[in-house]
Amino acid sequence: MSATHTEGALPHEPEKATLEGRNKVLGFWLFLGGEAVLFGTLFATFLALRNQTNEGPTAGELFQLPMTAAATLILLVSSLTSVFAVQAMHRHKVAALRVWLAITVLLGLGFLFLEIYEFAEYVNAEKFGMTTSAFSSAFYTLVGFHGAHVAFGVLWISILIGQLFKKGLTVVTAPKVYVSAIYWHFIDVVWVFIFTVVYLLGKVG
Repeated sequence: MSATHTEGALPHEPEKATLEGRNKVLGFWLFLGGEAVLFGTLFATFLALRNQTNEGPTAGELFQLPMTAAATLILLVSSLTSVFAVQAMHRHKVAALRVWLAITVLLGLGFLFLEIYEFAEYVNAEKFGMTTSAFSSAFYTLVGFHGAHVAFGVLWISILIGQLFKKGLTVVTAPKVYVSAIYWHFIDVVWVFIFTVVYLLGKVG
């Protein structure tokens, strides 16, 4: 199938209209499998080191659940807006697709702002830096690595919005939008685990 379809001629699921598009989706799932293993290793390391505070602040003393809960809500809502973006793509509503992607980007930026603010508070007010203890090193590595994934996702989706303005919705751009949504859901799911294992368990454990 040609990659130069007009928007009206696109199939319902343009991301799967070509063998190349289907291969991109399959390959991306394999990539996320590797990412899941990597995050699993970071979670295991954090759990092993979370009580090694070296007389520094403990999780119970440090974490502020209201701010973290707000960041969680923002990221979960952004997952919903990415679903709306894919639905708009399947309906061939390119303008709506761009709007939902832009909202997803803005929510991602809001999440990053709260995370940077949180880290700054820990470093400046609590003297809780990367090298304070084994706990702090494990915390910043896990949460910061996830934050880097969010930042990459924000950049990626922003570039896709630009491509949609330039090239429109085609069987070439559609798989890119689809796998970016899969990626965004993945980092949202990882954050739910971080919120539970790092923050909630840290406050009650």
